[in-house]
Amino acid sequence: MKIPSCPIYTYHFPDGKTLTVGRRTLVMGILNVTPDSFSDGGRYDTAETALAHMREMVDGGADLIDVGAESTRPGSAALTPEEEQARLLPLLEKLLPACPVPISVDTYHAATAEKAMQMGAHILNDIWGLQYAGEREGAMAEVAARTHRPVIVMHNQQGKSYDGDVIAAMQAFFQKSLAIAHAAGVQDADILLDPGIGFGKDTETNLLVQRRLEELLTANGVRYPMLFASSRKRFIGDTLGLPVDERMEATGASCVVAITKGADMVRVHDVRPIARMCRMTDFILGREKYAENK
Repeated sequence: MKIPSCPIYTYHFPDGKTLTVGRRTLVMGILNVTPDSFSDGGRYDTAETALAHMREMVDGGADLIDVGAESTRPGSAALTPEEEQARLLPLLEKLLPACPVPISVDTYHAATAEKAMQMGAHILNDIWGLQYAGEREGAMAEVAARTHRPVIVMHNQQGKSYDGDVIAAMQAFFQKSLAIAHAAGVQDADILLDPGIGFGKDTETNLLVQRRLEELLTANGVRYPMLFASSRKRFIGDTLGLPVDERMEATGASCVVAITKGADMVRVHDVRPIARMCRMTDFILGREKYAENK
């Protein structure tokens, strides 16, 4: 199957920052400001440690930083919007003026997203793909439309079983998400898709989705930018028998394969080594010219 090229979109934000998607693989650095993340819980939940890690990731090649205040590991306790905001917003207040690259906010609560965007955050990252059952349908999409911010729409579901083909089920999910987005006034150019590796999928399904990733790039004839996020996830540990802190190389392999399948952005913990892997992959694929790196 021929991989459809992503259109080049440049997002211009009110604070003067920009982000161009589609020209090369972008690297999103993960900043968990949670006490209980599966990978790095409690390491960056103060202003000092969060700022230091942000700077380390930007220095390592991160094009944007994704900040999340609620752990999404299996069995973790859900936060109310108020609890999430109490943890997230004070750190955002410090991070936003200090960070030289755009910041995305990982939340499925529309109220949290609204406040974060009002503070100056740049991108919405919704792990429920605008379909969180605990809120009114369309609430998150309306925030994206009202604030004119790009939104990452991730596939997710309760449980890990599928009736029929998983890719067909994911395509149907994205069709519904896109309908919600369009009804709220979100433009196609402001939508990025995420296959949701590790969410509502077992190990075999995660591997299958990665093998068939190119089938999820296009919906209704539109090629959307794709974020791929497999960093340190359980399917890597299950496949190779590795603990969380030994999954960097396998994460890199997963990202490289995803890039060859059309992914336009990868979300990772280990920014410096994986950013180098992504750049080399881009050079090999002709997405960047070698002379530009001399």
